[in-house]
Amino acid sequence: MNQPLVVDLDGTLIHTDMLHESALKVLRERPWATLSIPVWMARGKAVLKQHLAKQAQINPASLPYNEELLVWLRQQKNAGRRLVLCTAADQVIAQGIAEHLQLFDEVMASDGKTNLSGANKADALTARFAETGFVYVGNCDKDLPVWSVAHSAVVVNGASGLSDRTRAVCDIEQEFPLRPRGPLAWLRVIRAHQWLKNLLLFIPLIAAHQFSDTDTWLTLIMAFVAFSLCASAVYITNDLLDLESDRLHPRKRFRPFASGLLPAWQGVVLMPFLLLAGISAALWVNVAFLQWLALYLLLTCLYSFGLKRLMLVDCLTLAMLYTLRIIAGTAAASLELSFWLLAESVFLFLSLAFVKRYAELALQSLSGESKAHGRGYYTSDAPLIQTLGVTSGYVAVMILALYLNSEEVLELYSNPTLVWAAIPFMLFWVSWMWMQASRGNMHDDPLVFAVKDKASLLAGLGFATVLVIGSVA
Repeated sequence: MNQPLVVDLDGTLIHTDMLHESALKVLRERPWATLSIPVWMARGKAVLKQHLAKQAQINPASLPYNEELLVWLRQQKNAGRRLVLCTAADQVIAQGIAEHLQLFDEVMASDGKTNLSGANKADALTARFAETGFVYVGNCDKDLPVWSVAHSAVVVNGASGLSDRTRAVCDIEQEFPLRPRGPLAWLRVIRAHQWLKNLLLFIPLIAAHQFSDTDTWLTLIMAFVAFSLCASAVYITNDLLDLESDRLHPRKRFRPFASGLLPAWQGVVLMPFLLLAGISAALWVNVAFLQWLALYLLLTCLYSFGLKRLMLVDCLTLAMLYTLRIIAGTAAASLELSFWLLAESVFLFLSLAFVKRYAELALQSLSGESKAHGRGYYTSDAPLIQTLGVTSGYVAVMILALYLNSEEVLELYSNPTLVWAAIPFMLFWVSWMWMQASRGNMHDDPLVFAVKDKASLLAGLGFATVLVIGSVA
């Protein structure tokens, strides 16, 4: 006789934990409600889960399901086996997932009084299947009490040694191995490749032609470390708050937290450590740099919690975040802020922000979407975004041209006339980026695209070469 298959939810059927998911969604959508979490927790974990489930309203279609396990479960269902979803998650969430999957014959879950986990789950299943017995599908040591009363086990995503501990209490019917997680997953979490943006901190020193100031270079290196660590903390925060939106995105759904490759709670733990380390490094630089870094962090928080969902405001904010790196670099190097550099930064980075948004809208339009999830745009806005972005880019080129005709250039460059050759390179690059975006070749982040794109690198090399020759000729 085939005993019923009783399937766990968190970490088994889905590559995430619904308690963490609910808490993060409440934090994003109803931050004031998180103040009640200690009160709910004091009344018991089942009460906490019930309140979070009511507040969060999780979309079952967006969750990262274990597709390999789902295929096997459907095969078992077609073979006539009874399937039961039994989870410590709240009944509201469990029922919504069951209705979405249309796979389970019965649902057992926490109900606001009993937290259906560990020994409580074992007792409930023993009483429910006293006559037939059951096979339990689980993923961790918390499931050992259940396996000890089960007919046999199905081990899913088990950590090292779990299979041996499970065999000590019952037979194993089937195993689904843990997905490999290597160090590359953590590099993707902190987005080490995005640290390239923080090279903008060095632009003010380079623009001022103070190449021989060793102490300032060392200070800027420390500023780079500080900004990178804080930026990584911000990226983790954004990923945790944008789980649902990322899962509905064609590429972002593969991010470690969105895909469930890494548990969200580890991001919650890592984020404050990165932030503290970054602030400590910023204190070593100077107070002015720390103040600009604090403004950057404040603006990113505002962006994460609301500005990113406001049409046009989101792109303006992204442009300001890029520009703040240059302002912070000026403060770290104790230089005077150049109006020309500030104006150039605002319009150039506004164009790149529009490139980013245009690429996302174009991609989602191809997927049949009419509205960008979690954003204030419709996919039909893409042509207007393109127009605004191209215009901003060409304004940046015009500002560069005006700068090259200013008195500052006459003082900094030996041959200012030759430096005018930098304009075609900038004009080409802005046009090239928008051409690639229009053709659907653009990465979600234009700067990441640029450092991998041969044409962009050649344009940058040409631009830099002209400036160097103009300085020494």
